[in-house]
Amino acid sequence: MEAVLNSPASDARAQSFEIRPFDGAVGAEIVGLDLAQPVSTEDFQRVHRAHLEHHVLVFRDQHITPAQQVDFSRRFGPLQIHVLHQFALPDHPEVLIVSNIRENGQPIGLGDAGHFWHSDISYVDKPSLGSFLHAQELPEEGGDTLFANQHTAYDALPAELRKAIAPLRAEHSYLAKYEELRSRSPWRPKLSQEQIDQVRPVVHPVVRTHPESGRKALFVSEHFTTRIVDVPEDESRQILAELFDLSTRPEHVYRHVWQARDMVFWDNRAVMHVAAGTPDHLRRKLYRTTIEGDAPF
Repeated sequence: MEAVLNSPASDARAQSFEIRPFDGAVGAEIVGLDLAQPVSTEDFQRVHRAHLEHHVLVFRDQHITPAQQVDFSRRFGPLQIHVLHQFALPDHPEVLIVSNIRENGQPIGLGDAGHFWHSDISYVDKPSLGSFLHAQELPEEGGDTLFANQHTAYDALPAELRKAIAPLRAEHSYLAKYEELRSRSPWRPKLSQEQIDQVRPVVHPVVRTHPESGRKALFVSEHFTTRIVDVPEDESRQILAELFDLSTRPEHVYRHVWQARDMVFWDNRAVMHVAAGTPDHLRRKLYRTTIEGDAPF
């Protein structure tokens, strides 16, 4: 599948920028590309190839508007609107506010996003291709994000386990941990019936094939995966517990320490992520856009 070129860029001038791979499980930083300027087709395709190769891209020092973030994100495909629409940025429903800030006694965004390891929006028929997260306000300490490479996690599985899980399918549900998270945070809203209807459970392969690279990756998470279907409950729990442990071992993980105006773009078909947490008294605000992907196979 080729990335979608939805924004006209034929007249854009090429920019000079570097792609610097991280020395670790995943990731690269992009230095010198200004996303506030039109991105040429050639530069866009270079970014696209880097995203497939490194799975997590860190665009440094991006002084862009939410509209510019939306426009660049949309070049990879249609955008998904989060079910918690009350935390969408006014005038930009495609942008989810991720923040622990409260104004007039109310949260301005989703403050406990990423508490458990997960792949974004795996609980719909067409899970996310990838997510962009742009730093608006960062705490003086904490607030890191961890990414786990699910290709290398799959490759490292014992051969017998890889064979056993090859035909398996698992249920994903947005509601799996929702009430637990609400009990931890009084600021997480109660879902309306309309919202619940938008996130009915779906079933996906335990091992998915990346639609662009062809590589296999684990596709289960402690946040959204509830059970493996068509196997006994105790066996399902045992398999999932083992996969959850193996998928996030340190050798597969990159820890992102945010810098001012970073924008991070990760491949939800290749990695999982989790938030390391922010002290309650420190402010953190980021803007997220999420790109629709394909039905996993």
